[in-house]
Amino acid sequence: MNRALAAGLVLLGAAGAGVVLGLLLVAPAGSPPPASDPPAPSTRPSVPPAPDEADTAAVAVLAGAIVDAIARHDSAAFGKLTCRPQTAEALAGLQRMWDAAGPVKVKLLAPPELRGESATAKVHVEAAGGVKDTPFPLHKENGRWCVPG
Repeated sequence: MNRALAAGLVLLGAAGAGVVLGLLLVAPAGSPPPASDPPAPSTRPSVPPAPDEADTAAVAVLAGAIVDAIARHDSAAFGKLTCRPQTAEALAGLQRMWDAAGPVKVKLLAPPELRGESATAKVHVEAAGGVKDTPFPLHKENGRWCVPG
């Protein structure tokens, strides 16, 4: 037999064995899995309900009060915006930090984002030491919107 023909037959046999082996490896074993039931339609609406107008207004007022307290370096006013009473020591520490910062420019980056009884007010602060954007979490407790903490 011709040497080239023998080499060709060996290569053809190896290729055929590779194809068969490949098919065996990717073919599913046993019977196919049973068809699953289609998912039940969701009872939740795909679009969240619009926020209550009173909550939207209250969150906007709270966000404005946060901006005002920071701009005026008024830790006592900021303390009244929190959900829990702040200690005199905590408010004094906040006041020292704000006094050390010097004059600042403060603004809301966008209207607060409201999600049920939670919201976020993104506050932008510029001072001699730099710029900082802070997302303030807001929460509704006992019918009152406040800063947690």
